[in-house]
This record gives sequence, C-alpha cells and structure tokens, in this order.
Amino acid sequence: MAANDLCTPEGARRLKQRIEAYWKERGYDVNIDLVEAGFMPAMRSARCDVRSNMVNGFPRPANDRNSSERRSA
Repeated sequence: MAANDLCTPEGARRLKQRIEAYWKERGYDVNIDLVEAGFMPAMRSARCDVRSNMVNGFPRPANDRNSSERRSA
C-alpha cells in the first residue's frame, strides 16, 4: 500500500494523528473518529473514513463546545 493512501485503516489512523497533533499545537481539542465503511465497489477495496466534530475543517468555537456540553448534560 502507498504511504499516502488515506482510505486504508493505517492511512486513516496516520491522518487522524496528524489532524489531532496540528490542532493540539494550536490549543484546540478536536474529536476524530475512524469509521470502517466496508467494501466499496467503485474503489474495489474496503474504506476507512475519518470523521470529526469540526465545522468546515476548523474546530468549533469554545462557546459552541460549551453549549453542546451543557445540552448533553
């Protein structure tokens, strides 16, 4: 497998770690999940998705995080 194949479980895990490290250096705590999507006929292979709680690629503002935490409590 190629090192830049981000759809494999290994590649998705590396991408998850890179995203988390990037935002942690900037003072943000983002939630990243890896989701096994199973076999995709168009790709002729299995796929692993990287999903997060970010909006448009940016961490949610602190007041949004706090309000969602209050709603769930």
